[in-house]
Amino acid sequence: MTYSQQGPAAEVLRLTEFELPEPGPGQVRVQIAYSAVNPTDVKTRSGMTAQVIGQPQIPHMDGSGIIDAVGEGVAASRIGERVWLMLVAFGSTWGTAAEAIIVDSARAIELPAHITLKHAATIAVPSLTAAYCLFQDGSLTDRNVLIQGGAGGVGRAAIQLAALGGARVYATASTPAKQEIARTAGAHLVVDYRDPQAAEQIMVASGGIDRIIELNLGVNLELDLAVIRTGSSIVTYAADATDPQMPVRRLMMACVDVRFMILYNITPAELANAIEIVSSALERRALTIPPTRVFALEECVDAHVAQEEGPDSRLLLLVNELE
Repeated sequence: MTYSQQGPAAEVLRLTEFELPEPGPGQVRVQIAYSAVNPTDVKTRSGMTAQVIGQPQIPHMDGSGIIDAVGEGVAASRIGERVWLMLVAFGSTWGTAAEAIIVDSARAIELPAHITLKHAATIAVPSLTAAYCLFQDGSLTDRNVLIQGGAGGVGRAAIQLAALGGARVYATASTPAKQEIARTAGAHLVVDYRDPQAAEQIMVASGGIDRIIELNLGVNLELDLAVIRTGSSIVTYAADATDPQMPVRRLMMACVDVRFMILYNITPAELANAIEIVSSALERRALTIPPTRVFALEECVDAHVAQEEGPDSRLLLLVNELE
């Protein structure tokens, strides 16, 4: 699948044929099993983000597959590796929505034997974002952590990683189905953020929150300030259509640190640390496969529309049957 200009999925996405690519220095070629559709992918395709696209651009940052060729400087022993792929379309025309792609070797991470290729495609953007947001402020041992939007890709991964890190985890989700996803992931308490008693429920259960991972700062800031402890932090990883008004005096009085991040702009050392956290969690079977819905490559438009509607599951394209 490709697009040469940003716009609605049905108008710009096209099934296209290319010659099988050959990897260059430092690159590998990956036969794609699954391609993941993340919110960042539909925002880039639609024009909601300012990211420059290639001509033509193959969409999707994340996916999974098997390395079948390597370029100069890459060990031949990597051929045959089962890998999860991260951020492959950032700065490249080669996203994962293709039968085979070339990618920098460092963006293809070897999988533990027990992780399926389907599971692997769900890992990168959500789990790396969660790892960065959770652990950049230090240890979570015996800390109270609130995950806003606990059923989403980042939120669900954050619940599991925070629990693995020794935190007591609380979460919000809007519907009973989404609340069950967050609860099953390991949250100690899940509340509807729209409930007038949400803050009270969280405070009774926790006594106060030390770190908040935030999906929608504009909507949730009042709840965040009602439950956060003095000197704690809010880390937000998503941008809404309307910027929130910041209650500066209240934030000052609470000595709250509000930080913003986007995975593309964290430092190489920070990204390496997030990869290490996620890889360790996978090895320890602590980061499990989320609910998924699978489309064919030819159904990429339908998958993008489904993502824009706010699905209860992760959306994948099945490209090649590799296992």
